[in-house]
Amino acid sequence: MKILKSLFLACKRNISDKTVWLSFIAGLNLVFSYAPFSLWWLSFISLTLWFIHLENLAKNNPLHITRLITKHSFIFAFGWFASGISWVHVSIAEFGGMPLIASLFLMLLLCLYLALYPALAGYLTAKASTFTTKDKRDTTPLNLWLFPSIWLFTEFLRGTVLTGFPWLSLGYGQIDGLFSSLAPVFGEIGITFALLITCVAISKLILKQQVKGSLATLITIITVTIISQQNVWVTPTGKEIKVALVQGNIEQSIKWEPEQQWPTMLKYLDLSRINYDADLIIWPESAIPAIETMSTTQEFLDMANQSASLNNTTIITGILNYNFESKEYFNSLIVLGVKHQEDNLQNNTGDYYYGNSNRYDKNHLLPIGEFVPFSDFLRPIAPLFNLPQSSFSRGSYVQNNLRANDLSILPLICFEIAFPEQLAANFINDSDILLTVSNDAWFGNSHGPHQHMEIARMRALEFGRPLLRSTNNGVTAVTDHLGKIIQQVPQFEQAVLKTDIQLVSGRTPFSQYGRYPLWIFAFMMTFIIIIKNKIH
Repeated sequence: MKILKSLFLACKRNISDKTVWLSFIAGLNLVFSYAPFSLWWLSFISLTLWFIHLENLAKNNPLHITRLITKHSFIFAFGWFASGISWVHVSIAEFGGMPLIASLFLMLLLCLYLALYPALAGYLTAKASTFTTKDKRDTTPLNLWLFPSIWLFTEFLRGTVLTGFPWLSLGYGQIDGLFSSLAPVFGEIGITFALLITCVAISKLILKQQVKGSLATLITIITVTIISQQNVWVTPTGKEIKVALVQGNIEQSIKWEPEQQWPTMLKYLDLSRINYDADLIIWPESAIPAIETMSTTQEFLDMANQSASLNNTTIITGILNYNFESKEYFNSLIVLGVKHQEDNLQNNTGDYYYGNSNRYDKNHLLPIGEFVPFSDFLRPIAPLFNLPQSSFSRGSYVQNNLRANDLSILPLICFEIAFPEQLAANFINDSDILLTVSNDAWFGNSHGPHQHMEIARMRALEFGRPLLRSTNNGVTAVTDHLGKIIQQVPQFEQAVLKTDIQLVSGRTPFSQYGRYPLWIFAFMMTFIIIIKNKIH
């Protein structure tokens, strides 16, 4: 009871503290930088004003900056996540079998957890500042120049600890912004770094602190951005292919009903038959709502395989697989129809059969949705922890690209698209296309699916490859190698997206070196700042 009373009094004090509300609102506004709002410039305003706020807090309370900066970083991040991932409660309330108040409470807990990482960034920045400041009563005791590098470290932790949840990283909101050209070189996290440094420099100029250094920083960032805009990392091969992405728009409430299996599978096949002139046809995640090894499923797959082969096309579909030997379930992608044109011309048949290696098993599983940690304890508590297909096993981290109609396709399923390291581990020189399939019906008419599409666009830009995104009910879209959407179909409609995409060749620096150049630069920058401050 004493602990609860202390927490209540702490919350009461914070609510009455106007300075806390400034941090909360600054974080809350960041949601409008992301899709579907895409006001990328708002990040600059929110972060700059927040940095000015932190500077003033530190200046007025030089003996308590660690406590203050940590608290305000936590409050800022809580506002950021509370608005940014508010869509999480939709799946908990509508499909998790829990009342609205319980779903909101669980979402609140997730936001509080995620806010710990920016709070850690604030804490480490304040600690490092006091370490490098000789006079504890210095009029500028907070060294915000350390913040961007430390933020990279805590964001790395957020994307790694407990399987990671790197959603809503700051750089995603800049996919159409000033720093987008940095993505092929430094990745999305490089955009985040540039955004933070820029906002620190602007805040210093407004406060008339370290004016020369701030101007030099801005000039450097602008110069690097302009240079990156002039570079062409990949070039068109001159080859175009026609793709068709099938959006079945199957209601989540009936998707796994046994009597709906054949109607659902036939719907996808019928929508594909009228688009057999496409080189590549994509069905979304778990488009076939049945286990691959079932006799009825095999009957359908044989029919779809022969149909696609006879028409010289390829179908890639999501499906569930059960391995009888290991007794494991997998969330998979399989290839039906033509693998190689020359093979198809010789025997007029595709090469699909159960156990074929031309498949992909999802590696990065979604907690609760695809596997339940501490399942013996959690599963009896609520239906949320017993969702359909919440007992998957992981596929290998590194897998072969799918071969489909003479194309090499790098696949990722749903949540995996948020992890560029996994994509990089499977990227090869011959990778022609990035493919991600999903079923975002879990999140209803929220901004979650739009943010998911924005993340996918960033992967296309980072790795310099066209990207296909096929979903059950949207957002289904095709982007070019610059992350620009070529075409998309409306959400919540049965539709087929059919378009031509241009293949490219070449490698972006990020696809070759990943985050290492940025980590080295951030470490050197931090080291120089600390040494300089200790000397002076």
